[in-house]
Amino acid sequence: MVDFHKRILFSDEAHFWLNGYVNKQNCRIWSEANPQVYVETPLHPEKLTVWCALRAGGIIGPYFSKTMKATTLQSMVIGIEP
Repeated sequence: MVDFHKRILFSDEAHFWLNGYVNKQNCRIWSEANPQVYVETPLHPEKLTVWCALRAGGIIGPYFSKTMKATTLQSMVIGIEP
């Protein structure tokens, strides 16, 4: 496999909640004050998923979806020419 490096694909996805919710697990806000604020959010808020990939041939995407599943990603990646 002489062109092995051309077959490497780096990808990532991000979720954006349409009601303004921010996942505190992935977001750090530094402040001198320590406010104890509780915000009620719906159990299953509507969100948008963005997927993008990078390979030797360039950038793939971004793809936007409200219902992105592993099978959807798999079919997109299989259809990419090396």
